[in-house]
Amino acid sequence: MAVSARRGEPLSLEEISSTALRLMDEGGVEGLSMRKLAAALDVNPMSLYHHVESKEALLGLICATAAARMDLPPDDGAPWQDQLRALARAYYRHARAHPALWSHVHNHPELVADRRMAMWQVLGRVLRLAGVPEEELRRTSDVLHAFVSGLVLFEIQGHLRDDPEETDRNLDTAINLIIHGLVGPGR
Repeated sequence: MAVSARRGEPLSLEEISSTALRLMDEGGVEGLSMRKLAAALDVNPMSLYHHVESKEALLGLICATAAARMDLPPDDGAPWQDQLRALARAYYRHARAHPALWSHVHNHPELVADRRMAMWQVLGRVLRLAGVPEEELRRTSDVLHAFVSGLVLFEIQGHLRDDPEETDRNLDTAINLIIHGLVGPGR
């Protein structure tokens, strides 16, 4: 790792990505630059290039580590319905806390499609608990993602009230519809 003469300690990828995310939260993707990030980290801008080769690579790093910043439900034996609700709420909270990141990810489908991300791994685990057949996992997870993403988008655009109680009711409605679709009537 490169050590800055000003800092006196090495940079870590976590420090770089969390500071970059904070700058994105403050000024959007357009407000993030390698120079601004270097200034926030108190390093020479060239020091960043030892860790990430470009702003695009930096954005990829932030997106790849986004799920690690979510409070994902553990595999603790809780009913799959509760785990699904917890995952949807974690995703929702993260999206609302970091709208610039969320918008960037959803404008770059290749970032959303990376099924190695922890969020997709947890969703796959929960759906398997629900009894979703392997051949239906991708479609089902995409539909669930679209439901929760739609709620976030509609709130951001003002089509739904930005009110915590209303949001909880909306998430519960969507999740109950999904659960009903997964287990079917009378099961």
